[in-house]
Amino acid sequence: MHEIADRILAAVDAGRTLVVATAISIDGSAPRTVGTSMAWDGESVIGSIAGGCVEGAVVDTCELVAEDGIARTVEYGVSEETAFSVGLTCGGVITIHVQPLTEALEVSLREGADVDVCGYIDRAPVERRMIIFGAMEFSAALAKAAAVLGYRVTVCDPRPLFATSVRFPTAEVVVMWPTEYLATTAVDERTVICVLSHDARFDAELIAQALDLPVAHVGAMGSRNTHDRRVASLLERGLSRESIAGLHSPIGLDLGASTPEETAVSILAEILAARTDSTALPLTVLDGAIHGRRSVRLVE
Repeated sequence: MHEIADRILAAVDAGRTLVVATAISIDGSAPRTVGTSMAWDGESVIGSIAGGCVEGAVVDTCELVAEDGIARTVEYGVSEETAFSVGLTCGGVITIHVQPLTEALEVSLREGADVDVCGYIDRAPVERRMIIFGAMEFSAALAKAAAVLGYRVTVCDPRPLFATSVRFPTAEVVVMWPTEYLATTAVDERTVICVLSHDARFDAELIAQALDLPVAHVGAMGSRNTHDRRVASLLERGLSRESIAGLHSPIGLDLGASTPEETAVSILAEILAARTDSTALPLTVLDGAIHGRRSVRLVE
């Protein structure tokens, strides 16, 4: 429900009365995960609960709930006997709880608090932060894409000509020497640091500083030659090879990215894969459940 909270609250503020459907249990394969919600205001749908498989039937249930105010729990699945009825064509079974958007639910969404949906706790989203060093076109594309994924983004560059809110409208912009800023800003295990500039005046010092912090991810852009020079400089500064191994450099996955926007996808894909401990392999060569996989085997 938190995933679509902003749109739900905008609809409420516009005077619309909503019914919310939430996936509270999934057995087997399904397009979305437990906790995914969609809302219905009598005319339009907000969000998607099962990738298009059962939404029409869910809307029918939403209409019933809107009429009498009574919450309902429904289940959808596909078997040999019900192959042509409403269900998940991917073979899973999904249980959905449909309820009016109560004042208590609205307050929880506005406060960013956990929401109890028929025993399933929809946890409030954890704020994740991204700090980008270097104000360039690649930084602008990454800042924009990261904001869409829910990151609170900061762009730091000592050059006021390049570090402007006009170039980075979705980010906090800091005009400051990078090592000084990193030494004073608060970071934690949810912070991602991306060094996209490779200014020799502070590059190695900044990366060494970042690797010594309790952050989720440190990545640096540059060529193979730049990476080799970085490693040599970091070793000269006394960093161990084990510590340097924590640096994602060159940053990003091998997607054939070239443009700033494509590179942003490459960088964010690597960050997501590292955060979720995923393989980053194509799903077509993997076996097993798509969501929640922790061990995989290649399809023969």
